[in-house]
Amino acid sequence: METLVAKVTFEHFDGPAAHRLRDLVGEIDQDARADKVEAGSVFDSLDEFLRRFDAYVQRTGFDLVLAHLDGQPVGQAWGWPLGADTGWWRGLDPEPEPGFTREDGHRTFAFSELMVRQGAAGQGIGHALHDELLAGRTEQRATLLVRPENTTAYQAYRRWGWRKAAELRPAVAHAPLMDVLILPLPLGSA
Repeated sequence: METLVAKVTFEHFDGPAAHRLRDLVGEIDQDARADKVEAGSVFDSLDEFLRRFDAYVQRTGFDLVLAHLDGQPVGQAWGWPLGADTGWWRGLDPEPEPGFTREDGHRTFAFSELMVRQGAAGQGIGHALHDELLAGRTEQRATLLVRPENTTAYQAYRRWGWRKAAELRPAVAHAPLMDVLILPLPLGSA
């Protein structure tokens, strides 16, 4: 019997192409995170989300993956390699070992977002998107930020091999405190 995930197809978009999909990206975000949006979090508002997205698509090496099921977009994930001038690591607690935050555009992939529409959630599409975005990455490791109280996502990331390295509050407006997770690359090397 064919699984739902086996029917999912993926498309990759660089920064300029992803920016042309801005409305769709916002629509998927609002559906996937409706509970946070309804709670009135400024950080989770569509305006703030799209403000961050507009900045992200300008990053060198930006990669957006859209997941489609039966021709309909059901999820998205994106990230980019951290450059030498990155502010990603600013505010880490505890202070990491020397060299941990050294970046050169080839060492660490910032896995920024992963979301699946509510109607397709819990079907393995998030894991498939995760693997599609990270497959073939040439960086040594990936990093992501996750809210500690987001237990569903946190537990999934742990099952997929991610480990906590520190905490930080991103240097963006209204950002909550996040846990910093790290995953060795290539996939399966953990």
